[in-house]
Amino acid sequence: MLPTPLAHLTDTQNEPDFRQIAIDRVGVKSLRFPMQVRDKAHSEQHTVASVALTVDLPKQFKGTHMSRFVEALNDCGRELHIDKVRQLLQSLTERLHAECAHVDFEFPFFLEKAAPVTGRTGLIDYNVRFNATLLRGESDFVVTVIVPVATLCPCSKAISDRGAHNQRGQVTYSVRFTTPVWIEDLIQLVEQSASCELYSVLKRPDEKAVTERAYDNPVFVEDLVRNIAMRSNREEAITWYRVEAENFESIHNHNAYALIEHDKRATLPQA
Repeated sequence: MLPTPLAHLTDTQNEPDFRQIAIDRVGVKSLRFPMQVRDKAHSEQHTVASVALTVDLPKQFKGTHMSRFVEALNDCGRELHIDKVRQLLQSLTERLHAECAHVDFEFPFFLEKAAPVTGRTGLIDYNVRFNATLLRGESDFVVTVIVPVATLCPCSKAISDRGAHNQRGQVTYSVRFTTPVWIEDLIQLVEQSASCELYSVLKRPDEKAVTERAYDNPVFVEDLVRNIAMRSNREEAITWYRVEAENFESIHNHNAYALIEHDKRATLPQA
């Protein structure tokens, strides 16, 4: 059977919509795609991202053309490099006749970490997100690292005769910046703000060392976000940050939570 000519196929998406309601974002989500990101130790790292591609849809159109999103992504090559993100955004606005386009990538990023005493090495993974937007030629880019940490309760240490309760926590740290920042540096900034960082391989001497390090450096969830905020304020390249911390409490049936968001470019109030 011969294929039906494209001109004879109904383009339902282009039909008018009489509800007159614009859509802020429409597109595709959960699309997996190979990605290449900068790696401080090895120049580059290859990973697989979960991708969301969206645009705005004016009120007069019934729908968008989903295939064009996937075509735009595949036109970037068999592996997307971070340098091609703006090119991808521009392609989406042109193909979909949109004023605004968004691309979101979430992927695992691996670091090789040495245990603090024995030096035994192992890989540990962190979730990283890239969120980019192009609106009428103006672009916005946010990097987020999701970092597991260890925290030890200062109150428990102060009131207990034998030890103190500790737990794992998770920090979600997002930044905007003027010059490129390393993913590894953002992770390190978070880890240095906690009671202790996590490792994938620990022998007994290492376990003793990290347990004592956490005990010597107790932090509430409030301390954790404040520590990260102070370090962020000292980093000139960072112009905006949002830091969330959640402790998965070991002696409560709830979690502890704190958040700080700050735009360093905001004008200070006049006295």
